[in-house]
Amino acid sequence: MSTTASSQTTLSTLLSTFADTVLTHPRIPLGHEPADICLKGGLQTGALHEVFAADAGCEAAASGFAAALAARTGQGKTLLWIRQDFSAVEFGELSATGFLELGLNPARILLLRVADVAGALRAAGDALSCAALGAVVIEIPGQSKHLDLVTSRRLTLAAHRKGVSAFLLRVSARPDASSAETRWLVRPSPSADKKEDWGFPAFQAALACNRHGPTGEWVMEWNCDELGFRDAAAHRGAVVSVSADGPSSRVAG
Repeated sequence: MSTTASSQTTLSTLLSTFADTVLTHPRIPLGHEPADICLKGGLQTGALHEVFAADAGCEAAASGFAAALAARTGQGKTLLWIRQDFSAVEFGELSATGFLELGLNPARILLLRVADVAGALRAAGDALSCAALGAVVIEIPGQSKHLDLVTSRRLTLAAHRKGVSAFLLRVSARPDASSAETRWLVRPSPSADKKEDWGFPAFQAALACNRHGPTGEWVMEWNCDELGFRDAAAHRGAVVSVSADGPSSRVAG
């Protein structure tokens, strides 16, 4: 067999093996039928996904949406949330009560504070190698020279190796070139009008990029009891609020 033929055979074997490996990471239905159709059955696990606050004042909604996606794909495993030290001052502190109201168990959520973007990315690379985690949320505000196509590919490969889903949460930032499986632009949406309680949180979510299917935009309601999305109720009253201790007048980008 010639060297060229041998190389082609080896390459074909590697590609076939990689394709088989990809199939071992399942897609998890979100519960929202139109979104799941676009996602070929659900959100791909063991992949990188991006969640952007669509506008200034949408930081809390984007954070809630990222938390919901992470919980849905994490399937009961521990969630790691990585954020920079100053994020609490700029955009509000993460709240255990808020996670409870989303139906999540705060005891299953680990918070890691880092000094800067480089530290966040290093921590994310290490965390994605831990199969005990269900998902990793990497919160990075503003534009950063550290985030580029090469960095997103590294995160994609790291997420794929152990099947741990990565969610890159961006606030006050513009989308850049990325290898992410999906990109979501999120705004708050009125929740169902209920006299007894606040109702379930709802999000105006645009699936702006989808590597393996069409895009779309929907109002998605998060069922805090069943930990899944569904079509939003027709009657609305409350909205997903901005952070209680963070300003809401920043402009994305």
